[in-house]
Amino acid sequence: MGLLKAGFGALGGVLADQWKEYFYCDALDADVIAAKGQKRVSGRSSNTRGSENVISNGSVIAVADGQCMMIVDQGKVVEFCAEPGEFVYDSSTEPTIFEGKFGKALIDTFKNIGKRFTYGGEAPKDQRVYYFNTKELVGNKYGTPNPVPFRVVDQRAGIDIDIAIRCFGEYSYHICNPMLFYTNVCGNVEEDYTRGQLDSQLKTELLTALQPAFARISGMGIRYSALPGHTMELAEALNDVLSNKWREMRGLEIVSFGVSSVKATEEDEEMIKQLQRNAAFRDPTMAAAHLVGAQAEAMQSAAKNEGAGAAMAFMGMNMAGNAGGASVQNLYAMGAQNPAPQPVAQGWTCSCGAVSTGKFCTECGAKRPENKQGWTCSCGTLNRGNFCSECGAKKPAGTPKYRCDKCGWEPVDPQNPPKFCPECGDIFDQKDLA
Repeated sequence: MGLLKAGFGALGGVLADQWKEYFYCDALDADVIAAKGQKRVSGRSSNTRGSENVISNGSVIAVADGQCMMIVDQGKVVEFCAEPGEFVYDSSTEPTIFEGKFGKALIDTFKNIGKRFTYGGEAPKDQRVYYFNTKELVGNKYGTPNPVPFRVVDQRAGIDIDIAIRCFGEYSYHICNPMLFYTNVCGNVEEDYTRGQLDSQLKTELLTALQPAFARISGMGIRYSALPGHTMELAEALNDVLSNKWREMRGLEIVSFGVSSVKATEEDEEMIKQLQRNAAFRDPTMAAAHLVGAQAEAMQSAAKNEGAGAAMAFMGMNMAGNAGGASVQNLYAMGAQNPAPQPVAQGWTCSCGAVSTGKFCTECGAKRPENKQGWTCSCGTLNRGNFCSECGAKKPAGTPKYRCDKCGWEPVDPQNPPKFCPECGDIFDQKDLA
């Protein structure tokens, strides 16, 4: 009795699976990352008794924009398509008389009946179609529950301190490698795989990566208050920090990172303002101007006192001015004798003899020649070859080569690179060694 049931089951199953299938996927919602493909079966269809996870040879899978399709046969990915249109699965292990040469297809069908008979009439295979949402997944909110360290660097004020900031905003990501996402994240899912199943983990890892990303941004000389204007740099820094976990393990990548609010503590903000104010007073003329303003306010306050109080106030102001050290005249004199140093721009000499600092000559309009690798000999001569053109000394081995990792600018003398790139302002450090 069991043999007859297995025989009828194998025959009926193979005949039911002779029909070709048409797989499709409805529009994936913004919260759906992966979904199993649906087999189109309507009231007019005769393909109503076919096996659920069996795909006949020659079946069609529709792929829409913003989607990619993956066929998994016996747990292994065998086909992948990210191009919109119609995909024909012509290498399936499930034969049908409606695809290929009739004689060969008929023989393979009978072989399939015999194979299913040995498994009690069931199909010994599992074939599935999965769709992945490759569009940008937006609207992922984040916020730092605790202050995050941020390094503040201000070369003009001589400030290099760490403060604590709170940051809020949104970020977006997308699937850049669906195969990695299927292998390491979602796997063989029956229901839709949504963002809610992954967002908590992603948000935790993102907040953890914010600290090294902020370190890279502050190293570029960007103030924390200017972070909303440098979201692209932040996204790149986060992708670099999270590349091992997100891109190389899960097939995910951050597309954009938006900062809607960034705030330091009141104590840190007051400290930075005080340090910048004190740094401005290093210039004697600035200190003199501030002193003049303070004296004017003191005189106005003293004039408001009535009777003897006004005279006493002016006497106290004069005594304070005499005991305070440098006067306004002395400060202005010091500023005139020692003017504030102006930043020196690195120039270049054109073939016409004019010295310019821009990309084009101010006299003839010629384009600045590209900087080539050079080295300075012990005699002081700048060379670009392997031997000194003045004394014939050989170029020393191990001469470092610097190239700005932001704009590609190279210093003429690689042994004495500037602290900042004159083209984009980026700091020269170990990452600029070519």
